[in-house]
Amino acid sequence: MNASRLRRRLAGTAAVTVLVGAGVLAAAPSAVAKANLLTIDDVALKAPGVQVKVTYSCDPGMNHQLVANAAKQAGHDGSVAAGTLKTDKLTCDYSSHTAQITMRPAVGSTFDKGDKVKVAIFYFDNDGFSYARQETVVVL
Repeated sequence: MNASRLRRRLAGTAAVTVLVGAGVLAAAPSAVAKANLLTIDDVALKAPGVQVKVTYSCDPGMNHQLVANAAKQAGHDGSVAAGTLKTDKLTCDYSSHTAQITMRPAVGSTFDKGDKVKVAIFYFDNDGFSYARQETVVVL
């Protein structure tokens, strides 16, 4: 009987240890996942291009740019615009911050009131990778 009790206690202790460890691992990524987030708050016509207001957070020491692209959705116009916030313009401290990116249109591109536009924002690193992409379609 004593051996049986000892085995049950050891098994119970091992089970509790595994569950606690799993709980710690499950909680850890949520703390890390706070940074490097993006949200599109507002998109507006800012002649001759488009302006997007974003909320962002990023890791301290991050060496990435925040990029915004806009593309007209109606017709065969093909108008596009782009803008960037360089690394030195971002405040990377895990907290949320807001910024406005004014996108300049490509040569021959035009944006007018009433145009349907798809806007995308994302982080872009030195190796050419992009992540945390967010998109929205709006009417200017």
